Amino acid sequence: MSRPACAVRNAARLLATATERAHAGTGRLVLLRGATGTGRTTVLEAAAEDAGAHGMQVLRARCSAGDSAIPFAAILQLFGLIPEFADPAWDGDERATGAGLRRVLRSWAERSPLLIAVDDVHLADPASRRWLVESARLMDRLPIVLLVTERSQYDIDPPAQGLAHSLSPALVTTHTLTPLSDNSATAAARSAFPDADDSWIEDCVRAGAGTPLLLRALLDDLSDGSHPVVPDTSAALYRGAFPAAVQWWLDCAGPGTAEVARTLAILDEGWDHGPSAAFPVLHIPSLLAELSGADPARVAGWITAMTGLGLLRPDGMGRARYAHPLLRDEMLTGVSAARRRAAHRTTAEAMLHRGVSSELVARQLLLTDVVDAPWALSVLQDAAALALRAGHIEDAVAFLRRALDEPLADEGRQRLLTELGSLEYAVPGSSTAILRLTEALRLPGPPQERVRAAVALGTALTGRGRTRAGVEVLRSLYDALADRPDLVRILRQAFLQLSDRDQLVRQEAYKRLAEVAERSPESISTAGHAFLVKYAVTAGMTSAREAMLRLRGLLAEPADPLSEPYLLGTAAVVAQWADELDEAERLVERGLTGQRPDVLHPMHEALLNTRVDIVAARADYTRLLAGPPPAATTPTNAHAHALTALVEAGRTAEAERLAESFDLRTAPESWELNRFLYARGQLRAANGDLAGALHDFLECGRRQSAREVFSPVVTPWRTAAAECHLALGVPREALALAEEELRLARVWNTPRTVGRALRVLGTATGGRRGLDLTQEAVRLLRGGPAGPEIVAALLALGRQLTASGESSRARDTLREAAGLAERLGAIRLRDLAEEALRAGGARRPATRTGAASLTDSERRIAELAAGGRTNAEIAALLHLARRTVETHLTHSYRKLGIQRRSALSTALTGGDVPRGSLVSGRDA
Repeated sequence: MSRPACAVRNAARLLATATERAHAGTGRLVLLRGATGTGRTTVLEAAAEDAGAHGMQVLRARCSAGDSAIPFAAILQLFGLIPEFADPAWDGDERATGAGLRRVLRSWAERSPLLIAVDDVHLADPASRRWLVESARLMDRLPIVLLVTERSQYDIDPPAQGLAHSLSPALVTTHTLTPLSDNSATAAARSAFPDADDSWIEDCVRAGAGTPLLLRALLDDLSDGSHPVVPDTSAALYRGAFPAAVQWWLDCAGPGTAEVARTLAILDEGWDHGPSAAFPVLHIPSLLAELSGADPARVAGWITAMTGLGLLRPDGMGRARYAHPLLRDEMLTGVSAARRRAAHRTTAEAMLHRGVSSELVARQLLLTDVVDAPWALSVLQDAAALALRAGHIEDAVAFLRRALDEPLADEGRQRLLTELGSLEYAVPGSSTAILRLTEALRLPGPPQERVRAAVALGTALTGRGRTRAGVEVLRSLYDALADRPDLVRILRQAFLQLSDRDQLVRQEAYKRLAEVAERSPESISTAGHAFLVKYAVTAGMTSAREAMLRLRGLLAEPADPLSEPYLLGTAAVVAQWADELDEAERLVERGLTGQRPDVLHPMHEALLNTRVDIVAARADYTRLLAGPPPAATTPTNAHAHALTALVEAGRTAEAERLAESFDLRTAPESWELNRFLYARGQLRAANGDLAGALHDFLECGRRQSAREVFSPVVTPWRTAAAECHLALGVPREALALAEEELRLARVWNTPRTVGRALRVLGTATGGRRGLDLTQEAVRLLRGGPAGPEIVAALLALGRQLTASGESSRARDTLREAAGLAERLGAIRLRDLAEEALRAGGARRPATRTGAASLTDSERRIAELAAGGRTNAEIAALLHLARRTVETHLTHSYRKLGIQRRSALSTALTGGDVPRGSLVSGRDA
């Protein structure tokens, strides 16, 4: 890579002027200054070649530190080939020798103009420097250009005086070579790699650090095209030009600067993945000075200078960091691991004393050996808590793993292992959680800590599909804690919650609980009684009103803090089933507030599941689909709700991909599997696979019944299967299922469950009786939460009215269904309502507004405009006339009910924007 054209041109103009003066008999000292790697030598060599091509005599010398003890070593290079000076006789008189050399110089200058090129004059021996200074004073009377390069870089050790320090400015022309700008470096990298993507080029620019030498070396190393990304380690660079260039830079900088540069690299590696929040500012110069033994003032100046050159760049917290990890890695070459660990410990302690955040101090401790001091363990645990609060689970895990290396008593190790195992369980792909929790349980410790470890281990085992092993862990402590009935109750509550994952375990657990409650109800905790209420609900033995009265009474009683999560979580589930959604939400938030995120607890996931259930009960499909479902090998409750939401939103292709991502044949038995079976049945029914849907609904029912879950409050599989039977022409089976669900629904007696059963029974019954049942369903559902059930009931009623010849009333009913469906985002039901309108003879079934009403072209143009594109840009991108774009946008504004371009984004994503009427009032 050559020097940027502007630098070459500027230097060439400068030297051309000096050459013209030399031809006229008036010479000049031209001083080229610049930091290491900025290309001083390159410019000097180009100038020498150009001078020779224009008939000038050229004498060259390159100074080096190794010759600094030899008098006139640099001058010997200049005149070594001159016959008059081929074998100089040194008499020890520097002044006489210098005068003799100047006489030789004059004689040569009399023949033709002369260019004397001296590279790296800052390394010249003292005698040569003095001779050059004295000679420079004569240049204005001789046809000689003295071209000298000198390193001008801020180093830790104060620099010696420059060559021109004692010369009049009138005798010297100075030109300073500046670092590469980002634009210049980008142009150079793009020239070498024209097809590279922008991020790759940007990485090259940062690693080049504004230094032509480093950038050229890096591009040479990358020239084989084997690096899709710029590596973070110099070991990946096969040719090794870049590592050699960095090491040369360090050698040129001197031992003091090199020491500080390497020390900063050690600090820098401890700052990776630092927190984004603001913390007390760490005074880097003083810390670097303390670690390296340098002058703090010089260190501060060096940081400023290196930032100006591009080698360092401040991060979001204002810390000076290497511009690219590759630079830092090469700076660390040759630094022993022991020295790095020791530096990180010293840094951690210094940061702690300066009041820096625990998280930043802990990042240094991650790179140290055991500290064996109380402050280290405290810092690591505090940092883990901060990271967890910020949602950085993997960081918290790293801090706690490091904390385990510090000396700990059994009780502290037990508590730490429980926390660490709980967090590792939440990290995808981690296989150590159960091992940590098992170790925690085996350690001797206070009874409460043992219970905490047992509950966490049982929860982890159950979550991994090993429910029996999980509950056995809890049961194994019953006898050992016989003198602590309060803790045994906690274990039994955890047992009950975890038993939901296994059919046989669940039956055994609730049978035992019911027997104890019948024999001595006072021995059962409030949470235990709440579990009994929940069991009665699922078994179809109580009404919503009775269940909620009982639970509210239990919630009003004083609660043991350890039992409260079980009480709140269980009450929240039942409140959600009872359509008391606001109350359920409050209970969930109370329960989650009391949870410790660093200790695995069976109610934590249960509360999160209930939160999702509440969103689904409100038919908030946008929120349900706001992000991808959690990564899992078996379907979860969140996957089931996402599948249902995709079906209802009309996104069947995505729903099919989600359904096909699980092999249900290998999924362990659980209530979540049953719920997913029900959701897959909905997908199959929507796609017209009625036999497949019927299979899923009946299999869901078989599994639920085996678990003694008979109430339709969780998964109304009977009505879903009945609708499949009707579509397949088997009305008798449909009637039997619908009647049974209505019987169970009337026990629970909420509008949602009873209305659903009445709707399906009305469709299965048909005739006037069926119409009456469906009308009753509509009346009942109008008093409950607005959701897909009222839409489905209106749709069923509209179809029955059409069949009975009441066309006008049917159309009004179906339009209401279509309008409600669109407001909910229930595209599947809206399409069914519009299809029923067309079948009933409506020529304009519905007039949509909102995002769903946009044509494909209108939506595409509106999305581009919402993304910030101008009309002209959209027209060019889509190859349309600008007027066409404007027309489409005008139509889109009207349909979306907005007046400004700034409202497009919200309107397109279904946010709160003014909307027009969703359905038309009359037929055409």
